[in-house]
Amino acid sequence: MTTSVAAVDLGATSGRVILGGLEDGRLRLRHVARFPNQPVQLHEGGRLGLHWNIAELYRSLSAGLAQALRDEPRLASIGIDSWAVDYALLRRGRMLRLPYHYRDGRTARGVEAVHGRVPAVELYQRNGLQHLPFNTVFQLAADSEEGDLALADRALLIPDLIAYWLTGEEATEATNASTTGLVDVRSGQWDTALSDRLGLPRDLFPSLVHPGHRLGALLPEVAAELGASRTVPVTAVGSHDTASAVVAVPAADDESAFISSGTWSLVGLELDAPVLTPESLAANFTNEGGVDGRVRYLKNVSGLWLLSESIRTWEGLGATDAQRTSDLAALIAEAAAVARPQPVFDASDERFTAPGDIPSRIAAWCLEHDLEPPRGRAEFVRSILESLAAAYAATIEQAEQLSGKRIRTVHIVGGGSQNTLLCQLTADRTGRTVLAGPVEATAIGNVLVQMRATGILSGSLEALRSVVARTFEPVRYPPKAHAPSLSRAGHWVR
Repeated sequence: MTTSVAAVDLGATSGRVILGGLEDGRLRLRHVARFPNQPVQLHEGGRLGLHWNIAELYRSLSAGLAQALRDEPRLASIGIDSWAVDYALLRRGRMLRLPYHYRDGRTARGVEAVHGRVPAVELYQRNGLQHLPFNTVFQLAADSEEGDLALADRALLIPDLIAYWLTGEEATEATNASTTGLVDVRSGQWDTALSDRLGLPRDLFPSLVHPGHRLGALLPEVAAELGASRTVPVTAVGSHDTASAVVAVPAADDESAFISSGTWSLVGLELDAPVLTPESLAANFTNEGGVDGRVRYLKNVSGLWLLSESIRTWEGLGATDAQRTSDLAALIAEAAAVARPQPVFDASDERFTAPGDIPSRIAAWCLEHDLEPPRGRAEFVRSILESLAAAYAATIEQAEQLSGKRIRTVHIVGGGSQNTLLCQLTADRTGRTVLAGPVEATAIGNVLVQMRATGILSGSLEALRSVVARTFEPVRYPPKAHAPSLSRAGHWVR
């Protein structure tokens, strides 16, 4: 492998460190570490708060970087991406508490406080974001109500926090900043007037930097701890994992939609300018920052969390041998063989956001909507995947209408691209060809931006994507003739 870079890719359920290099015009990736990312519940003020175990996460990624440096002592760069919206509060450089998990239930009061000062319609015109109750702006409002912001002089989003611990430099990467709700969607700068109206400190977050910016070098003590024999720069990438994943979508033309499929499903298009119409607000689409100033026009749809959380529930029930299985491939095969039509539920219903017994919630949703619930695990899996595919199809249809952009092809990247049943159901329900892969799209996008910043590669986003297309052959899923579709009422029709 030629000169390499290291991508630290932190997902909501696991993290990884991946080395990326270039050989004969093609990418070469090597996993050097994979580790779980498990939140912790802490008793606080009469309730259980859900937090990220950020210290353990840092320990794990540091071990991964140490291995990367042993494998590639001449490492050219390190880049960090993670999930969006969550942050740590600091005072004089010291973290005040573990960062809250976006699934923690404290944000309802934050939504009420923000909308009491800035109506939802105006907020959308300012930040262009889909309403999600855990958006950073609502979390900060909840912190303010609880008095936590009075103690803090800085907030760092998760990738920026890791970069700060590695380099000692404070910065906010722009693609992730765009998910906070505090960035002007038109200018791409902090909306200080909005912060003032919400009673939030103007300088709570550090200044913005863009993907490709050199954040700094490893601190000497950090370099020594990791075993680095030389100075290694840390480079800003599209630190929101979806921003990195979209870089790695191997689209050959301008008539493609993307689905970044993992714990969440991010479904949308890449545009040159935001869409801020009343119709876009009503459809709850978001305009987030992308690499090279592009706009990620998308909707945050529930994802494979529904499946993984269901499996976690089943594993805890002490089922019989015939029922007991956590083998995802086997479950999907059983689901593909289900002949009885399964109910399609609203995968984005807020009842499915919190951890817990997802199958029971699905059954309750079905009964409330006069639909027969699934029977058994295979039917639940089929219902989940049918519901996700139906949500994808509806979202892509809306995106096409709202943006005025024609969509012929759907690219599925990320972990969901390995789910053959989900990919085929998506092709069937959208009526469009699905191209699945690459799986490690987020890490690939992270690697590509670092390579361009360090001079290993050059060119536009399209040039970077051509490298992806040369390296990874997508799996093609044409829509099947006479496939089932979904009526607006939520019932099966053929």
